[in-house]
Amino acid sequence: MDSAILSLLGAFVLSIIGLFVFIWSLRKGLLVENPAAASVIFARGEIGRVDDPALAGAARDSMQQAAAGDAQAAHAAADEAELRDRIASDRSTAFPVFMFVAFACFWLIVGSFAGLTSSIKLHEPDWLTNQAWLTFGRIRTVHLTAVLYGWITNAALGMIIWLLPRLLRTRLHGAVWTMLGGALINTGIAAGIGAISAGWSDGMEYLEIPWQIAVFILVGFVFVVLPVLFTLVNRKVEHLYVSVWYMVAALLWISLLFLVGKLPGVHTGVQQATTNWWYGHNVLGLWFTPVSVGAIYYFLPKIIGRPVRSYNLSILGFWTLAFFYGQVGGHHLIGGPVPGWLTTLSIVQSLMMVIPVIAFSINMGGTLKGRMHLARYSPTLRFMMFGGLMYFASSVQGSLEALRSVNQVTHFTHFTVAHAHLGAYAFVSMVLFGAIYFMMPRVLNWEWPYPKLITLHFWLAAIGVTIYFVGLTIGGWLQGLAMLDAARPFIDSVNVTLPWLKWRSVGGSLMVLGHLVFVGHFLAMALRFGPTRTGAALFAHNNELELAYGK
Repeated sequence: MDSAILSLLGAFVLSIIGLFVFIWSLRKGLLVENPAAASVIFARGEIGRVDDPALAGAARDSMQQAAAGDAQAAHAAADEAELRDRIASDRSTAFPVFMFVAFACFWLIVGSFAGLTSSIKLHEPDWLTNQAWLTFGRIRTVHLTAVLYGWITNAALGMIIWLLPRLLRTRLHGAVWTMLGGALINTGIAAGIGAISAGWSDGMEYLEIPWQIAVFILVGFVFVVLPVLFTLVNRKVEHLYVSVWYMVAALLWISLLFLVGKLPGVHTGVQQATTNWWYGHNVLGLWFTPVSVGAIYYFLPKIIGRPVRSYNLSILGFWTLAFFYGQVGGHHLIGGPVPGWLTTLSIVQSLMMVIPVIAFSINMGGTLKGRMHLARYSPTLRFMMFGGLMYFASSVQGSLEALRSVNQVTHFTHFTVAHAHLGAYAFVSMVLFGAIYFMMPRVLNWEWPYPKLITLHFWLAAIGVTIYFVGLTIGGWLQGLAMLDAARPFIDSVNVTLPWLKWRSVGGSLMVLGHLVFVGHFLAMALRFGPTRTGAALFAHNNELELAYGK
């Protein structure tokens, strides 16, 4: 039987199964809204109270007053046992989280300067050519490795390790093993960047680190995943909040993805290209995306003091992401020597990704309804809202980009680079910035010493990535049209991009400046500049859910 017919028949059977599952879930009442499940991230008395540790006392009071108009504040006394559990979980994760965030900040700076250098080289190709490690092919790969594995992965692991024990109301079991895992991961990253700079690479996009070195990273992931799973098993809660689903699944997915992607001597020829983009796209969709979406589902409701609007929509978003994302990467191979059904399946699944995105967007819009104005007061909320909006934008753009008619123009152009940064930076990195601003005062028991620097960082990053994205999107589209025009010489497709590549460097420079502000602020906090906190988890001694400043 023809493979296309088999594919269609399989899709039809899956649809019928899905229909019966949907009918069954309706009869069992599984889709009935569960407000209690959406409220598990709040202790008794917290709903209606805003919570942004990045704010100073007066600013926090102003934000609470701005939220008071529609607040549902509960005046019940705090739950002593739950507060003790939260303090214990924060204490158990403090040092591992600090270690991961410190590594993330270091690699962010390394990756930022490598990226800016490679960006400038695209319109100034004779700049810094005397050293082999500074050539475009190597410095760009250093940028990718430092940012994807060094910055995003370390920041994501730190956030997961801080957040899960809080949601599970238990301490982190095996904190020493997570630190050992972090040391192995960062040893592998450092060795991998050194190898790439020296010209030793496996030559696959996002998988350039030689497999002999990647073994350290894989073992490190195992040492992080096992304590997380042991903590999950020893939880004190019955219900698992949706953020737990996203983050635990993401840890398991990235471990499996990395293992398969780095198997030595297995992937060759066309299979290598297929595996390469199966891995490359799933790193974004099954590692960065679930971690970031799970973070928004926790931090955004916590900041505004309101449970998520529809808990069932959040679960729907998780399962549709898990079901549809696995084969999305195949649309990068349109026109290549791969089976037609594979690229067609990838296009269909890319378009189906609008389901989890729309579910998330409706949910966040409903949760924020009447409280979007709080972004004027909360710097952390700005990062989360910006990241959530960019998740919608990058996902919708990715679904459209998978269409053959669009892909014909954008393939092999700077348009794809713009799209990648819309997802990995405007969405993922902005969420991680916001998470770090929320977490670190409770990790270090110390204020962010200069709150205005958080606002400066946000605008530098937001304006920078906007210039970067718009410039490369326009330049990439013009580049694609020039390459499709047989009457024009190839050099025209290069010349037409030059003005837009310069705008890319302008946007990139603003982003790098924002990173310097962020890391400098982090160092000032770690070195104990500014006022201090009074409690282990920012709670005053009378257990009122308030922050105490300068005492």
